[in-house]
Order: sequence, then C-alpha cells, then structure tokens
Amino acid sequence: MPTVSVKRDLLFHALGRTYSDEEFDELCFEFGLELDEITSEKDIISREQGDTKAEGASDVILYKIDVPANRYDLLCLEGLVRGLQVFKEKMEAPRYRRVSPTSGEPQRLVITEETAAVRPHAVAAVLRNITFTQERYDSFIELQEKLHQNVCRKRTLVAIGTHDLDTISGPFTYTAKPPDDIRFTPLNQAQEYTATELMNLYKTDSHLRHYLHIIEDKPVYPVIYDSNGIVLSMPPIINGDHSKISLNTKNVFIECTATDLTKAKIVLDMMVTMFCEYCEEPFTVEEAEVVYPDGRTFQYPELAYRKETLSGDFINRKVGISESTERIAQLLTKMCLRSEVMSDGEQIEVEIPPTRSDVIHACDIMEDAAMAYGFNNIIRTTPRTYTVANQCSQEDIADKLLKNISDTRACHIANPKTAEFQVARTTLLPGLLKTLAANRKMPLPLRLFEISDVVLKDETKDVGAKNNRRLCAVYYNKSPGFEVIHGLMDRVMQLLEVKPGRDEGYHIQAAQDSSFFPGRCAEIFAHGKSIGRLGVLHPDVISRFELTMPCSALDIDIEPFL
Repeated sequence: MPTVSVKRDLLFHALGRTYSDEEFDELCFEFGLELDEITSEKDIISREQGDTKAEGASDVILYKIDVPANRYDLLCLEGLVRGLQVFKEKMEAPRYRRVSPTSGEPQRLVITEETAAVRPHAVAAVLRNITFTQERYDSFIELQEKLHQNVCRKRTLVAIGTHDLDTISGPFTYTAKPPDDIRFTPLNQAQEYTATELMNLYKTDSHLRHYLHIIEDKPVYPVIYDSNGIVLSMPPIINGDHSKISLNTKNVFIECTATDLTKAKIVLDMMVTMFCEYCEEPFTVEEAEVVYPDGRTFQYPELAYRKETLSGDFINRKVGISESTERIAQLLTKMCLRSEVMSDGEQIEVEIPPTRSDVIHACDIMEDAAMAYGFNNIIRTTPRTYTVANQCSQEDIADKLLKNISDTRACHIANPKTAEFQVARTTLLPGLLKTLAANRKMPLPLRLFEISDVVLKDETKDVGAKNNRRLCAVYYNKSPGFEVIHGLMDRVMQLLEVKPGRDEGYHIQAAQDSSFFPGRCAEIFAHGKSIGRLGVLHPDVISRFELTMPCSALDIDIEPFL
C-alpha cells in the first residue's frame, strides 16, 4: 500500500478542526485508511542516518497514512482532505468541468509517427490561473512522484511532465529522434547536453538512474518541442529546465506520454482534479487538443462521469445489513459516489466521478457502501453453508513425494475443516509443483522459488514442534536442468558469503532420496551440517503432480544463515 506523508497541522487546518492522534486514527479506519506512523522529518533522518545528520531538520509532526493501492485520488493532501470532508458530510463532492480557453484556440500537442517505436500515446491539459503556495507546490510535485511509483509503474507505462505555459509557445510536437540529435538543458542543470550525454550523466544519479533502462536501448528517444524548438521534456527521464514550474507559475501545461493510453488518461485526470481547486475558477480544467499521426483529434482531459445502476437489495445481501434504499444512497454519496433512488424505489443510480477509476464493478460500489456503513457495525453471523473436509494434504507431503507419512515429522491438525489443512507442511516442494501444474501452458522454462516456514515435530520444544525457515526452488523444462539448479545453489551460497569447502564452507555429496531420480540426487552440507538436498525429481513424483516434463529441485534450510 502506498504511504502518504502529510503535515499534521496543515491537514487539520484544511479539515477545519483538530483531532487527537486517537481520534484521527479512528477516522482513518472508518474511511478505509490506516494511520501507519506519527513522526517528523527529524525523527526519520535520525533513525535512518543518525542524530548528527538530523541536526537542523524539521520537527513538524508528520502523519504517515497507508492508502489502498487503487485509490489514486488519496495520494495527496488535497484528495485526502476532499475525501474526508465529503465522508464527514462537511461538503459535497465537487463537480469537475473541462472548459475551452476564454480566448484563442486550445493548446495543441501533435504526435508524429516516429513515437510508435517507443511511447506512442500522449494526453495533455492546462491548469489556468492557478495559485501556488510552498505547500501546494510541494504537494503538486509529490503527487507526480506517487503516481509515477504507483499507477505509472515507475514510468514504464506513463511519464508526467509539468511546464510553465507562459515560458513556452504552442503548438507542441511530440516526436522521437536519435539520441545524438536531441540537445537541451535538463532540469536543474546549467548547460546543454545531448540525450546520449544525459544518459551517461544520470547513470550515477540516485533517482533518475532507475528509469534509464526504459529507453536507453531504443534507436530513438521520445522528446517534446514547442513551436520555437525549445525542449519541454525527454520522457520518461527528465524535463527541460526552460519550462520548469515555480511558485510564481500561473498557467501549467501538463503532458503525459505513455505506452498505455488508458493509464495515461487516468493519470492526467488525477493530476488536474487534485489541483484545479486552486485555479481562479475552481474545479475547472482547460482542454488541450492531441493530434495523432493518422489525423485523429482528441480533447483532454476526459473527466468522464458514468452511471451504474444496482439494487439496494444487492448491497444488503452482499454486505450483510438491512438498510433502506434511501439510506444506502446516502452512504454511497459519503464516498464521493453521488447516488439517487430511482422511481421504482428499489434501484439506485450511482454516478462514478473521474477521480474514482478504481470503481469498475458493482462489487466496488458495494465495498464502498460497507465502508461508509462501518465494518464494525456489521453484525457477525454464522455462515449458512457448511462443508466437510476430505483428507488430501497427507498425500501431498508423503504419497506424492514417494515417502511414508510417519517419516515426515509432520504435525497433524485435529478435526481439520478444509481439505488443504490436514497437516502442517513439512516441505515447500508440493506447493511449487502445484503451481507448476497450474501454469503448464506457460512458455518454458518455468523457474519458481519460495522462502517460507515449514513446521516440524520437535520433542525438545515446549509445544512439541518448531517452525523452520526454508528455501525451495524448481526448474521445469524439456531437459532436467540439474546444472541450472546446481548453479542456483552456488549463487545462493555466494550471496550468503559461504565459500566452497568441507569444513567451514559448503559442499555436496551423492545421496539417495525416494523423491529424486536414482543417481541424480545430492545432499548439501554447510559448516559441517546437512542443510538440504538438490537433484532431478523422480518421474513418478512428476506424474503424480500432473506434470509431463522433467523437473529439478533445490530444498535447503536457511535458518543457519539468518
């Protein structure tokens, strides 16, 4: 879940009242959020870098709030405050409008055919007559970063560029050129660089180096120019310094280039809806025109509202409550989903705003109704359906692996209620083999691993059993791949800083294990103790898990290295 850091006093000022930490924690829970931490910039630096580095840092109290990954509208102070105020019925959800320029033609972004090789899509919009303060500016920049890390998938799907419109001149051209043909002064730099030089410059940049791989192997790089040839940005890496925004910026041109057009529309909608409240005419966004290489023309942002219809009975049954249709409509309206009871008195018409791209199904609406009702207010009931379990887990850890259950040190669960939980697992291997079986149609080879606990009987423990952390990996292909799994073991040992050797290092020696093919199994020793086995699985094991290709496996105890 993304974490949003907001200044406590600034948040309370925007909400119009103060809360105790406990009160705000409860409010977050009611709204489906979690107050994860109460801290300060100084505390964070002190914890991560030491007290010396923290000297002079801010003592302002920060609330770190965990937000659901699909609620992009809550990733900044503005969206968070708006959502909470509507939830507390202190305000109505605003209505966002796309408007035409008061004078002249809309800003135009022309896409050339060269972009098809790298990032073929783009959308744009203008925030006209906006007023920034330092806090608003910081929130504006931070929202871009949150979106980049979340819905934009670290800029691979979408990259956002924001520019001071008064420093540039449209129409704008989005094209792609060989890196040596692109030359401009990048953000916060004092000299011009070619795109090739920039890629070398940013290889050591702690922030931007993570995005270089997206385009560095492409023959052409995407770039946006204004009508005078000034570079606005080289997405998804860096903006130009010429058009950078500041506290004095009044008109912001926002462009999003993308490999996924749907995601680009969502990101643009989020950027403009969160900050259009600071425009001279609140909650309005000036449209921009995007022209594709084939001549098609689109106006953005879409700011699309759509309506869904569902019954009050559906929500009552799914949530487990018994509320009137009118009350359910009120609950949904509290979640920024304007709702009205239709003329038949049974159906509810729900309007989905452009900020709620997470609502894609009636179940999403039902979830919001449950949240507004209050999960703690839903009466607990006994399930109406009962099922009787059949034994099968013993087969997974014993029969299918050609072992006797009495030799597995398994802990048996009394009166198991589900089929998969008759015994606690003693090995991670069956789970990986089942996963292979469920993905047989995927391209070969298949490589899987898991690091997790198993449970083993241990009479020396007060509970008669112990948890054991293990690493298990499988390689599934047309050939057994013993060398692949052996190489994996060597790499693991290298990362654990265990050198080859019989005494203080690690080594393998031939072993017999019924789960493995005779002569193709080895026992692994580290620091003189046996820690696991590797080898090619027995054909009978493979067939019992409904597999048809050879498979090699590694299973080791990693607790000695923790």
